[in-house]
Amino acid sequence: MSEFKFACPHCQQHMTVDDSWIGHAIACPGCQNQITVPAPLNAPTPVAAAPPQPGPESPQASGAMRPESPSGGGGKTLVIAAIVGVLAVAGAGVGGFLFMKSKKGGSGEDSPVSAGANGGDSGGMDMGMGTGSGSSSAGQSADGASPVAVSGDFPTEHSWPQWRGPNRDGISTEKGLAKQWPAGGPPLVWKASGCGGGFSSVAVAGGRVFTMGDGGQASAVHCFEEATGRKLWSSQPLGRTGGNYEGTKSTPTVDGDRVYALGQFGDLVCLNVSDGSDVWRKNLTRDFSGQFSRWNYSESVLVDEGRLVVSPGGRGGLMLALNKADASPIWRTREWTDEVQYVSPMISNLGGRKQYIQLTQRVLAGVDAETGRIVWSAQRPGKTAVIPTPVVYNNIVFVTSGYGVGCNAFQVGGSGGRMSARQIYANRDLVNHHGGVVLVDQHVYGHSDGRGGGQWKCMDVTNGNVLWSAGGVGKGAVVYADGHLYCRSEGRAGTMALVEATSGGYEEKGRFDPPDRSGREAWAHPVVVNGKLFLRDQDVLLCFDVRG
Repeated sequence: MSEFKFACPHCQQHMTVDDSWIGHAIACPGCQNQITVPAPLNAPTPVAAAPPQPGPESPQASGAMRPESPSGGGGKTLVIAAIVGVLAVAGAGVGGFLFMKSKKGGSGEDSPVSAGANGGDSGGMDMGMGTGSGSSSAGQSADGASPVAVSGDFPTEHSWPQWRGPNRDGISTEKGLAKQWPAGGPPLVWKASGCGGGFSSVAVAGGRVFTMGDGGQASAVHCFEEATGRKLWSSQPLGRTGGNYEGTKSTPTVDGDRVYALGQFGDLVCLNVSDGSDVWRKNLTRDFSGQFSRWNYSESVLVDEGRLVVSPGGRGGLMLALNKADASPIWRTREWTDEVQYVSPMISNLGGRKQYIQLTQRVLAGVDAETGRIVWSAQRPGKTAVIPTPVVYNNIVFVTSGYGVGCNAFQVGGSGGRMSARQIYANRDLVNHHGGVVLVDQHVYGHSDGRGGGQWKCMDVTNGNVLWSAGGVGKGAVVYADGHLYCRSEGRAGTMALVEATSGGYEEKGRFDPPDRSGREAWAHPVVVNGKLFLRDQDVLLCFDVRG
C-alpha cells in the first residue's frame, strides 16, 4: 500500500491518501464537496477492495483528509495539474463536511465541529469596486498594506473558507508548523489596513483573505491578497453601521467563486469572489420577518451543498435554508421559534442522518439538512447570551456558554427520523463566553470564566473531568494546528500564546504581544492556514509566519 497526492477539482486543496482509497467517495476538507479519489497518473488501478478500516492514521478515522506537506517537491506540479483537469471533467457529487458512504458501502465517522468573531475602525474606507491592480508596489500598497521581508515561499494548498475553518471546529490539518516561537514572537509577514470596524474574523481561500467591517457610512466586505496584504476590492455598502458593540460580528463564508456575508442588522449578500460584485442581496428582517437579539446578528452563515443556512429568528421560525444560487427559500423550522442567539451552526452525521446542530437559550437540537425537520432535541437553558458553536465527539454533543451556565454533554442515539438525546453530565467547570473551544482526540480545550479572570482548561469530553487548569494569557479565543493551541487574549495587549495540546498539563511554547493594537477587545478569532497566522484587530489585519 502506497501514498499519493491529488487536488480537489473544486478548490484545489491538496490531499494525501493511500491507494486503497482509489475510486471511493470522500469529502474535501477544504470546500466540503464530495469527490472521487482518482488513480495517480502512470500507476495501475488497484484491484477492487473494501475501503480501509478506520485507524490512527486513516482519513476516515480523523474525519478529514491529510493535506499535502508544505514542503512538497516542485516536480509534482504538472502531475497535480493533470489530475485536477481529469477530475474537473469527470466531476463528482456534492457532499457534506464528513466522509459519506463509499461505493463499497463503508461509512465515515463524524468529525468534531465548533464557532467564532473579530473587528476594526476604518476612518476612510474605500467603498469602490476596484480590483486592486495598478499602482500597488511590493513595498507599500495603495491600500496601506506593508509587506515585510520573510524568506521562502508559503504554501497555498490549504484553505480556511469560513468561520473557524473547513469543518467549523477551529482545527487545522496543516503540518510543518513551528513547535516553539522566538522571544519576540513569529516574524511579521505583512500588515494591512482597511478592514473597517467590528469583530469579524477572516476566511482564507484561493490566495485571498476575506473579512468585513463598518466604514464611515456603511459596512462592507473586503478582500485582500493573501501573499502581500494588498486590498483587492471592497464590496458595495452592505448595510448601516453601528449596533450594540459597534461593527460587524460575522465572518464571511467562501464557496467556490462566491462569498457570502451577514451584516449585524440582517443584510445578507452573495458576492463574486473575483471582484466583490453583487450576485444577490436579502435582509433577514425585511425579507424573512427575522428578529435579532440584544447584540444584533453575529452568526456566520453555513453553506452546504446547494443550501445557505442561517438563523433569522422571529415568529416565522428560528432557522432558514435558502438556495445559495438565488436566495429562494427551501425550508424553515416553523415549529422552532426560539429567540435567535449568536451561535453559528455546524454539520454532523449523527445516526447516519445529515443534520445541522443549533443552540438557543432553551434548546439544543439537530435539524434535518434536507427537510428542516427537527430530528432530536434536548432542553438546555442558557443565560443572557449563548455564543460558542457545539462540538461533536462520536455520538456526544458538547455545548458550553458563559454567564455562569457552564457546559453540558448529550448522548444522541437512534437513527433516521427516530433519534433522542440524553444528558450525560452538566457542570460549571468550563464556562466559555465566546472564545470557543476545540476538540482534539477526546479532549476539549478552551477558556473558562471564573473568579480572578478564569483559567484555560483541558476537559475529557466523555465524562466532564478537568485534566488541567492554567491562567495562560487570560480570557480569549483558541484554534488548533499541528499539535498546538493558538490562544489569543481578548485583553488590552491581545497577547498570543502557543501551547502544546496535551492532556498532561499546560505547556507554553512562546508568546508575544501583536503590534498596533486598537485598544478594543481582541475578539476576532485567530486563523492559522498556509504557514500563516492571521490576527484581525478592528481596521488592521496582521499576518505572521508560523512555519517550522
